[in-house]
Amino acid sequence: MDAFLEDVLMEFRRHKRLADRAIAELDDETFFKRPGAGVNPVALIVKHLAGNLLSRWTDFLNSDGEKPSRDRDAEFVVGEGDTRASLMAAWDRAWGVLLDSVAQLREADLDRSVTIRGEKFTARQALLRGLTHVAYHTGQVLYLVRLLRPDSTWLTIAPGESRSHRAGYRKTGG
Repeated sequence: MDAFLEDVLMEFRRHKRLADRAIAELDDETFFKRPGAGVNPVALIVKHLAGNLLSRWTDFLNSDGEKPSRDRDAEFVVGEGDTRASLMAAWDRAWGVLLDSVAQLREADLDRSVTIRGEKFTARQALLRGLTHVAYHTGQVLYLVRLLRPDSTWLTIAPGESRSHRAGYRKTGG
């Protein structure tokens, strides 16, 4: 596998691990808690990202990343059947599609043209776009968990702990 693709795959996996660990800090009630008007609960970030990943990464090189079956607006509404278990199952399924799709890519695929909402990108551009989207929402999840559960485990370097972690920066890429 190409070094760029290995790095992208590693970063996608890292963001999933961070988000999963943060989500595990929440009980069911807090998972669905809307912290303010116009602010999505963690549950809806999970639902949205699952919908996005499934749409974008299914048949990645051959079909538009915005599938006709996707209802993006519904991703921001807690529906009757939206339980934590069902949302997390969709999340895991969508991440599986993403990770499998990226793992199957080869260096020669990076300059191929892909379409997202009718707009052309190279596969490399689509990978970077997808990675920044995942990073954006991972950050939201981590922030919301810290807001809703201030006593939760620090998943990144805690305030005041930078010096003790400095030696490990170069070893872990973090």
